Amino acid sequence: MIVNGKEMDFNKEITVSELLKELDINPNKVVVEVNLNIIDKNKYDKRKLDSNSEVEIIRFVGGG
Repeated sequence: MIVNGKEMDFNKEITVSELLKELDINPNKVVVEVNLNIIDKNKYDKRKLDSNSEVEIIRFVGGG
């Protein structure tokens, strides 16, 4: 699977939630896009990813 342009390999299908946990990313501070579709946060536990998935994780950045 490709995550933010980098190839990653997992032994099994994982969900978006499991990917974020694996990467130590707070799901409340990101938007996740899978194969060019934004995934609703309520579906992170159900949306499966496989070796062909292309994932973009967009972090919110504050500033001022």
